[in-house]
Amino acid sequence: MEPAHSPEELLSIGEMSRRTGVPVSALHYYERLELIASQRTAGNQRRFPRYMLRRVALISVAKRLGIPLEDVKDAFKNVPLSSPPSHEDWQRASREWKKVLERRRRGIEQLEKELTGCIGCGCLSMKACSLLNPDDELGDTGAGAIRIPV
Repeated sequence: MEPAHSPEELLSIGEMSRRTGVPVSALHYYERLELIASQRTAGNQRRFPRYMLRRVALISVAKRLGIPLEDVKDAFKNVPLSSPPSHEDWQRASREWKKVLERRRRGIEQLEKELTGCIGCGCLSMKACSLLNPDDELGDTGAGAIRIPV
């Protein structure tokens, strides 16, 4: 049985926007970042292969979860833009994305521990805290949230 739509079928940018709920301006931006790709018609109009719908959907999910677009780009680095991705391509991307999410989870857990420790002591000051930063030892390492790795 023939599939209803070919993955290579071309969709206008308006159709991509309607199908994904992503504004046209965001689709332009994602294309500039090389997260998605389009083809040009003889009249210089953008046409997106239908298989770009999945990429845009995953970008939208990442955005809702607060995942930076650079991390999405890293996860997609082995997923082809110029041809329909295979099941294995998506499996590789999924494994990469899982690593990113695990790093974010560990960072959030560490932040939770740091905040609990700091708030728990009652002083609410990393500069003056005798438990986490005695004698302002961290002041020599620079400004910002020194104890929370990025």
